[in-house]
Parts: sequence; structure tokens; C-alpha cells
Amino acid sequence: MKNNICNMLLCCVLVSALTELTGCGGSKVVSRVDPTEQIDLSGNWNDSDSRKVSEELIADCLKHPWLERFSGTPTVIAGSIRNKSMEHIAVGTFVKDIERAMVNSGSVQVVASAEERGEVRAEREDQRINATPETLKEMGREVGADFMLIGEINQINDREKGEEVKFYQVDLTLVNIETNVKAWLGQTKIKKFVSTRKYKP
Repeated sequence: MKNNICNMLLCCVLVSALTELTGCGGSKVVSRVDPTEQIDLSGNWNDSDSRKVSEELIADCLKHPWLERFSGTPTVIAGSIRNKSMEHIAVGTFVKDIERAMVNSGSVQVVASAEERGEVRAEREDQRINATPETLKEMGREVGADFMLIGEINQINDREKGEEVKFYQVDLTLVNIETNVKAWLGQTKIKKFVSTRKYKP
């Protein structure tokens, strides 16, 4: 009987100790940082890479001859950007970064994607029934895109003894929708060195 009581007390002490240790080890410290601050934790593709690559590529795109040869302000639509890397990349965020860089340049205008157009068209259809005549937006007034921007993200990793080099290559192509002519080819690269090796002092 005494042995059972002792065992139960010992179990309670051990459970309590483990709970305290787990609680201490699992605590989190959260602090807010500037969204534009570059922070690399894992070495994977992150928000800083997305912003940097989109700004570099669009700046390069808008300084090439295709823009001067076009009469007026060209209209661009963002097509598919394929993630062919080994990581999960939020391609939607990257596409939005590209669209923002193009719109903010003031040199081109950007039209809604196929998914966005569906939502806007549904709204116009709803207006036909519910909106007043003076605020009703007409059908068939959409602006057709002159160019489509498509591309892909590729990755090569080289790993050896706790050290790793991550190489990303982003290729974008601006295609004339009417002629299928490639008006611009853009490419940028990111290379990261990641070390998990423990060095002795």
C-alpha cells in the first residue's frame, strides 16, 4: 500500500516537473517589425525575395525598347507564374508584387486577371437588376490587354556537411497577345548560403 502511494506521489512530481519544463521551453516572444525589413530564418524564398525580384524585373522591363515602340500606354495582364522550385512559394503574393510595381511605374496599365474579371462581371450583371440607371455600368466596355506577362521560378540546391547553397532563378516573358511575339525577356537570380554546422570556439 505504501509503495503504491509512493509511486503515485513520484508520478505526480514527475508530471508537474515535465509540465513546468515544457511550459518554459514552449513560451514565445512576439515583436512587431517593419514589413520591409529583410529577415532570413530558414534561407527559403521569402517576402523580401518576392519584393526585390518583382521590383528589379519590372524596372528592367520598362526600360527596354518595346515600351517606346508601342503607341500609347500599353495594357498588361499578369498570366501564370509557375513555381518549379522545391519549396512552397506564395506565387499569388509574387504576382501582386509584380502588378503593383507595374501600376506604380505609371508607364503601363494593368487589367484584372481572369478570376478577378469573373467577380467584376458578376457585379455588373447584378447592377443591371439593382442599380439606378445613372449609376449602371455598361457591359462590353472592358479594356483588352496588349501584352501578357508569364514566367517561372526555378531552384537549384547544393548541400554538403551542414552547409547549403540555395539558388533561385526567376524568368519572366512579356508576350504580345495579338502576334505571340516575345517583346521582353527578363531574368534575375538569388543565391543564399545557409550553414547549420556547429563551430567550436
